[in-house]
Amino acid sequence: MTDKKIRVLVAKPGLDGHDRGAKVVARALRDAGMEVIYTGLRQTPEMIAEAALQEDVDIVGLSILSGAHMALAPRILELLKANGQSKVKVFIGGIVPDEDVPQLKQIGVTGVYGPGASTEDIIKDIKEAVK
Repeated sequence: MTDKKIRVLVAKPGLDGHDRGAKVVARALRDAGMEVIYTGLRQTPEMIAEAALQEDVDIVGLSILSGAHMALAPRILELLKANGQSKVKVFIGGIVPDEDVPQLKQIGVTGVYGPGASTEDIIKDIKEAVK
């Protein structure tokens, strides 16, 4: 029997229009053998949670460069929980001040990655999170 592929939803919540980092990470995850669904730009938390439910994902990766992570991440986690998806792990990449990381992890974010983060580290952390 083959192992189930890890399913990852990569999303760009909010009004931020820069998605190069999200696309680089999505490609690296695909190259590592994961199934990746990229939702595109300007997604609402509701759209992201619904896509996560419809796609039956293990991981939601949020790319946030706008500074709205402290508003968007709690809402997405709340919606995932409401959908019965509390086992879905949430990772954030983008511009996140160091002082926000502990609070994000406290509310349930599994990993936070800034600019220049190693895709190898992200892949390793995702694989560890779904064990």
